[in-house]
Amino acid sequence: MTQSTNCILMVRPAAFRANEETAVNNYFQDTESVEKNSNLLARAEFDNTVKTLEIAGVRVVVVDDTGKYDTPDSLFPNNVISFHGDKAILYPMFAPNRQREIFLNHLGTLEKEGIHFKTLKDYTLYADQEIYLEGTGVLVLDRIHKIAYCSISERAHESLALVFCEDNGYTPIIFHATQEVEGEQLPIYHSNVMMAMGTAFCVICLDSIRDRNERMQVEQSLVQTSKTIIPISEDQMHHFCGNILELKNKDDETLIAMSEQAYKAFSEAQIAQLETFGEIVYAPLYTIEKFGGGSMRCMIAEVFT
Repeated sequence: MTQSTNCILMVRPAAFRANEETAVNNYFQDTESVEKNSNLLARAEFDNTVKTLEIAGVRVVVVDDTGKYDTPDSLFPNNVISFHGDKAILYPMFAPNRQREIFLNHLGTLEKEGIHFKTLKDYTLYADQEIYLEGTGVLVLDRIHKIAYCSISERAHESLALVFCEDNGYTPIIFHATQEVEGEQLPIYHSNVMMAMGTAFCVICLDSIRDRNERMQVEQSLVQTSKTIIPISEDQMHHFCGNILELKNKDDETLIAMSEQAYKAFSEAQIAQLETFGEIVYAPLYTIEKFGGGSMRCMIAEVFT
């Protein structure tokens, strides 16, 4: 198994806005500002990102959200579905309007592109019990060593993370990452804003893991699997430096995709270090980041076949 792929699925938004149902625990979202053109701006950012990745040699399969189901976060498909060889997995979402994203039929679009999966694992029924696991938003997967890193939050229930690991042969590394919100330490909504896994590196905000033993466990696991640890600050995390993704192009060369905001927030030394692992590709995602509370990695569901 490889860590990264040259084929990805992305969803063009139709009803993008600051999602009121996710804002209750996504503290990266801006719910104070009003931008009446946010959907148009997000679509423009999306289309530019697709073009940027395609020019870099990535195969991008696009699902068009028609707006029929009022799914403001549909452009973040990696939370809803993930792919593992001949298996696709569907996940239970915390927000009711995100649960409706399943109707967008990601698998149908892939089938039209000649991409088929033998097995479909469906965890969505867990939402009826208010048990959630938002895909590779909360599961940062080391696919090579079959390790699943998961920060517990209202969107990541440990019991279901363990079910995922048992079903798919992963070893769980469970921890609690938090951020300061109005003087309180509250759970970070998704692991993939504080941690990004590459074949040979891991970008991670270790400071967000307040428990010393948990932090040590994560670090030891990364060292044991020969990952170069690239630490980022909490400020850099809030500029989406942890929300980046390793990809491949059609020539099997490594790319590291990120937003322009993240690129500018990395230090020169960190950029130089990342460039030893792959070519950096970035695009402006300011509207999506501001109102959606997610960035480049959130927009991409990697397709492994």
